[in-house]
Amino acid sequence: MKYRRRFEIIANILNAATENGAKKTRIMYAANLSYKLLEKYLDMTVRIGFMRLNKGCYEVTEKGALFLEKFKDFSSKYSELSREIEKIFVEKEILENMCRPNGFESRPTRRQG
Repeated sequence: MKYRRRFEIIANILNAATENGAKKTRIMYAANLSYKLLEKYLDMTVRIGFMRLNKGCYEVTEKGALFLEKFKDFSSKYSELSREIEKIFVEKEILENMCRPNGFESRPTRRQG
């Protein structure tokens, strides 16, 4: 499984509870967390004001919704930039291959990220 940053996990949790709130089990499965990590992150999101507990259901606050909006914007920009960086590495490899005695005979490979 891919390593996720803290803010990505928080965004996954908030996404799971965005509609009408969610109970722990739904959040745990939607965010793909162990129960121990779920407890840690739910406590954190409540303490920082991203969520509130209402009758056993976790609800996203206005502050949490703002975070989620900013995260989605960041995520979109990050993905776009990653694609552009990948293109640059392919171009670099093409240039390096052109400098070899056999020129274009070897094809560029995709960079593992």
